[in-house]
Amino acid sequence: MDATADVVVVAAGRGTRAGEGLPKQYRPIGGRPLLRHTLERFLGQPGIRRVVTVIDPAHAELYAAATQGLSGAGGARLAAPVTGGATRQASVRAGLEALAEDPPELVLIHDAARPFVSARLVADALETAARHGAAVPVLRLVDTVKRWEADGFVVSGPDRDLLRSVQTPQSFRYALIREAHRALAGRDDLTDDAAVADAAGHRVASFTGDAANLKLTTPEDFVGAERVLARELRDLADVRSATGYDVHAFGEGDHVMLGGIAIPFGRGLAGHSDADVVLHALTDALLGTIGAEDIGFHFPPSKPEWKGAASDQFLRHAVDLVAAKGGRVAHLDATIVCEEPKIGPHRQAMRERIAGIAGLPVARVSVKATTSERLGFTGRREGIAALATATVRLPFTEDGE
Repeated sequence: MDATADVVVVAAGRGTRAGEGLPKQYRPIGGRPLLRHTLERFLGQPGIRRVVTVIDPAHAELYAAATQGLSGAGGARLAAPVTGGATRQASVRAGLEALAEDPPELVLIHDAARPFVSARLVADALETAARHGAAVPVLRLVDTVKRWEADGFVVSGPDRDLLRSVQTPQSFRYALIREAHRALAGRDDLTDDAAVADAAGHRVASFTGDAANLKLTTPEDFVGAERVLARELRDLADVRSATGYDVHAFGEGDHVMLGGIAIPFGRGLAGHSDADVVLHALTDALLGTIGAEDIGFHFPPSKPEWKGAASDQFLRHAVDLVAAKGGRVAHLDATIVCEEPKIGPHRQAMRERIAGIAGLPVARVSVKATTSERLGFTGRREGIAALATATVRLPFTEDGE
């Protein structure tokens, strides 16, 4: 399907039923915020162009921390967050309006509290919306449904075979759902976007949902989510490590770039890009884990667009390639070899910057430094070298591809 498709992720609520503490979309599961898991699922889909998140402005710092370093393996990008409204309907409308300047043909609307959306659901959502204009994922009901009365008794309910539970992502032609939301802006009784489309006179098609596409609402749901992530981690049984090495000579300048940090110094490092030996070595190490050539293959110095380029995009590209194979970066380690400048005062800033680029907790990044005891070119203060090791987890396949 060639239609442009964007995603609106609704994350402006507080989720009080999840209990005390952070708003539920920022609570950790598997050591990372719930919202980050949700966004990563969409950013990793090749059919998605752009993802916009609707947030409460009071949560701006939580959002920034949760999304630090996020990028998309399929070319998707994370747009700036949008301020939500007093209701879910108002928040969705704000997200849709944020896309209006460069509108997509199709849009998916998804609850941030569903972090396990699958590639199959995304593909079916796009395909069904392209054919019918409006579509939702549905599941057959397992339990019998009864009508509850105020006296505490129940009476016979509707025919279960004619009912379905509805999930997100709900998918639409962008113009259709935007105009429906605009027309019904005063309504406060519409609980989802399918109801908005239906109230505006549009028929809503359905496609098969996914029982694993859980919505986290209660504390018990978060316990279940941890179990799901533990199972997913067990499925990433192919653990690989690879090394990288880079060196650059000193040249003119007033700072050196190391680990994504500009360190004031009396000289610079000579190179076609910003000559960040740490990020270059880490990039090669990651590329090595998936057999994806080396940094020169992906970003050849013969190409003028890489002259002076910031090396964070090289490392991010390698992380995206791992993600595109269904993998996850587990750990990054770098050792810097130089007589000067002093690395110690900048070590933590480097760790934080690398973690942000790679989308990792800082605890999964190590930066070390040593000298060469005045031996060799580093000992003669002619340049800086860096060695790196990357460890990733990939789905196991018989052929290793």
